[in-house]
Amino acid sequence: MSEIELVLRSTRVVTPQGTRAASVTVKGGKIAAVLPHDAEAPAGARVEDFGDDVLLPGLVDTHVHVNDPGRTEWEGFWTATRAAAAGGITTLVDMPLNSLPPTTTVDHLDTKREVARSKAHIDIGFWGGAIPGNVKDLRPLFDAGVFGFKCFLSPSGVDEFPQLDQEQLAAALGEIAGFDGLLIVHAEDPGHLDEAPQPHGPKYADFLASRPRVCEDDAIAGLIALAKKLNARVHVLHLSSSNALPLIYAAKREGVKITVESCPHFLTLAAEEIPDGATEFKCCPPIREAANQDALWEGLADGTIDCIVSDHSPSTADLKTADFGAAWGGISSLQLGLPAIWTAARERGHTLDDVVRWMATAPAALVGLGQKGAIEPGRDADFAVLAPEETFTVDPAALQHRNKITAYAGKTLYGVVRSTWLRGRQINDGATLAEPTGELLERPQSV
Repeated sequence: MSEIELVLRSTRVVTPQGTRAASVTVKGGKIAAVLPHDAEAPAGARVEDFGDDVLLPGLVDTHVHVNDPGRTEWEGFWTATRAAAAGGITTLVDMPLNSLPPTTTVDHLDTKREVARSKAHIDIGFWGGAIPGNVKDLRPLFDAGVFGFKCFLSPSGVDEFPQLDQEQLAAALGEIAGFDGLLIVHAEDPGHLDEAPQPHGPKYADFLASRPRVCEDDAIAGLIALAKKLNARVHVLHLSSSNALPLIYAAKREGVKITVESCPHFLTLAAEEIPDGATEFKCCPPIREAANQDALWEGLADGTIDCIVSDHSPSTADLKTADFGAAWGGISSLQLGLPAIWTAARERGHTLDDVVRWMATAPAALVGLGQKGAIEPGRDADFAVLAPEETFTVDPAALQHRNKITAYAGKTLYGVVRSTWLRGRQINDGATLAEPTGELLERPQSV
C-alpha cells in the first residue's frame, strides 16, 4: 500500500454529513480519510491548508456540448475541459450531437474518444444518441460504455441528429429499457411548436411566445406515461417550464423512474431582463419569467428537480445574430455555472451543501459514477476550492471557452474558484491550467 501523499485542510469542507472543519487525506488519487481539522499530517505528506476557503468535491456536469470533432470552431475538448477546470468541474459527460459525426454508432464513439484522449484536462464520459433508424446501435453503444442515450422530440437544430416521433420513441425506449439503460430527453412537443407563432426579429418576447410552456408540459406528460408503461428509466433535460413540476412530482411518488435537471440560466436569468436583440440569451427551451424561476427553485428545494447542469452549447459569434428566429440557440456557461448558482442560491437561503448536492453528488449518481461527486473515503480525490464570499465581474475575454460569448457578461457573481484538483493533482491554480491529465470514462458495468 502506498503512503498518504497529500493532506488538504480547510475550516470548511463540504461532506455528505455537512460542512465542517477537516483534513482530507489522499492516497493513490483517492480520498483515504476525512479527519479532524487538527489531525497530525502523516510523515512525508504534502499539506495544503486553504484556511477558510471552502473545499468542495469537484463538480460533475452531465450536459455539455463539446462539438468535437466536426464543429471545433464552436468549441472543442481542449477549450471545453480547460473552461470546466477553471470553473471547478472535474468531470463532464459530452452530448452526442453538434459534433460530426454524432455519437450514434460505436464507430462514431471511437472517433470521438480518439479525438478527446489527448485533450482532456478533466475526466470525460460520453452519451450515445437515439435517432430514427439506429435502434440496432443502442445496445452496442451501451456495451461500449456510453452513459445513456439522448433523443429529441422536436427538431434538434442540426440535420444529422433528427428527432424521434412517438412510434420511434417507443421503439427506442423499449430497447433501452430491455437492458436497463437511461434515455435522456429534450422534451418539447413538435405539434405545439408548429402551432405557436414562429420566432422572428429582435424581440425576446416574440421568441418566448414561440416556445410556450405547454410544449414542455405535454411532452413530459407523454414521456411519463411511456416510461410508466415500459418500466423504463428516463431523464428530463434542461427543465424550463415550472408548470411541469406537479406532473413530475406525482410521477416520482408513483414510482416512475424519472429524474430531472435544470440549468443555471433558467435559475439565474429572467425573461423580463433580456434586452431585445441579445441572442446570447437564446436557448431552447427558453429562459422564462421571474415567477417561473421562483417555482423552479421550489422544485429544487423539494427534490422534484434532481440536479443542475450547464447545457453548455456554444457557437461562433456570427451565428448569434440579432434575430431570435435565425440565431443559434445555446448558452455558454461552462466556466460560470458554480458562481452563477451560488450567487442566486445564497440569496434564497440555500447553502453550499445544497449546491454540491445539485451540481456534484446528484449528477454523479445520475450516470452511476459512484467514485465522483462527494468528499468521502474511497472516492476520487477531485476537488474545487472556492472563496464563497469573494465576488468578481464576468469578463468574457477571461473565459477559457473558445468563443467569448456569454449571457453573464458584466454580471457580478459570488464565488471565486481558487483551485481545482483531479485525483489529487492540482490542475488549476486560479491563474494557470496544467497540461491534460483527464481520463476517458465508461459507464460502470453494474449501472
